[in-house]
Amino acid sequence: QVQVVESGGGLVQPGGSLRLSCAASGSIFRLNTMGWYRQAPGKQRQSVAVISSEGSTNYVDSVKGRFTISRDNAKNTVYLQMNSLKPEDTAVYYCKAQILTNGYDVDVWGQGTQVTVSS
Repeated sequence: QVQVVESGGGLVQPGGSLRLSCAASGSIFRLNTMGWYRQAPGKQRQSVAVISSEGSTNYVDSVKGRFTISRDNAKNTVYLQMNSLKPEDTAVYYCKAQILTNGYDVDVWGQGTQVTVSS
């Protein structure tokens, strides 16, 4: 059994910052690519940022230069530092981890954390 749990969402004014965290736990043999996704009301879930086990990163164009994804492999944790937040960043943010567990590669999603950018 493996799970990921997000934290760090909340309400912030435009131009503000938030830091999201996502910790994986359970029977983890290897933690592969981890990523952050978001879903705004009435819209499809989109990839925001991903980071490989080696530290390679990829961002959606709309957050480049504002968001930074990082990971701490010792803690099985991935972070998303969000700066210069805009109202259009408002969404539920989900963490996904690709985990090798019990001989199987599985994608594990968190429950999501709400980020609201509003004055």
